[in-house]
Amino acid sequence: MTAVIENPVGAPGPVGPYSQVARIDVGAATLLVLSGQIGVDDDGNVLDGVAAQSERIFDIVAALLSAYGATLADVVNIRTYMLDLGQLADYGAVRRARMAGRQPTSTTVQVAALFKPGALLEVEVTAVLAKEDPAPSSR
Repeated sequence: MTAVIENPVGAPGPVGPYSQVARIDVGAATLLVLSGQIGVDDDGNVLDGVAAQSERIFDIVAALLSAYGATLADVVNIRTYMLDLGQLADYGAVRRARMAGRQPTSTTVQVAALFKPGALLEVEVTAVLAKEDPAPSSR
């Protein structure tokens, strides 16, 4: 098993001193463990409202996954940290629409604070990407 911690080229960069993705080779598959994402624009400004932040979070997650040939359909676990579970319906509506019917395992908790002022939620995901079968050997 090997692990590589990185920030993929072409995907949104982190908003702090950390890496966006841990890529873990587990033989027949690759695990992609993404850092928690918050709803910020390209300049690092926090967007207004849970729905807007949720949309942006899933845009960022999709871009990070795409850098490895993965999609939201490859996500097997979502962990969500919210300042107010009373806003869960707004987040849930965005999540259901973006996950297109395939609902991964999930944990959602309310927290007292997040690292960036104005962030209302943070989402981290784990995806599994099956490796392509090697071409059959010729004899």
